[in-house]
Amino acid sequence: MNSNAESPFKVNLHELPRRAGEFRQYRLEFLAPQAIGVALLEIPKSEPLGISFKAESVDGGVLLTGEVISHARGECGRCLDPIDFDIYQKFRELFLYTSRAGEVEDDADEIFSLDGDIADLEVPIRDAVILAMPINPLCQSECLGLCPVCGLKWRELEKDHSHQASDPRWIGLADWKP
Repeated sequence: MNSNAESPFKVNLHELPRRAGEFRQYRLEFLAPQAIGVALLEIPKSEPLGISFKAESVDGGVLLTGEVISHARGECGRCLDPIDFDIYQKFRELFLYTSRAGEVEDDADEIFSLDGDIADLEVPIRDAVILAMPINPLCQSECLGLCPVCGLKWRELEKDHSHQASDPRWIGLADWKP
């Protein structure tokens, strides 16, 4: 369904009649042209993205309702182990016809408009995916993380693991014997 070679996120809605209530189903499948995500978790570049949505004509624009399916990879925010995260994120966005976009008084950055019959789904998809990702992803909910002194994983250390606290100002005298 994607007829625009410049971006795989752009879809031509020409076949959708502009009468309110008319709708068409669309399915896009392509490799992510760049990574989508946050510092610790992202859909890597070239990871398959599946986007299925319903485009429905409404007064003044087209309402897109659908789902993004993909797979994200990253690292645990506590122990830094690799993690995998399945993406099944729903989205819903209104794209105004160009003739109607100027009539809206809201913040222009939050308004999407069609470029002729072309809807660019990149920003709505990125927003939906990023907002659904955990800010601090964990390998497991009870992950204990790393020991702040030696950097080893708490789950691999003995229960009585500890380090002798020493004042760094006295480190030069640590081996001194009277």
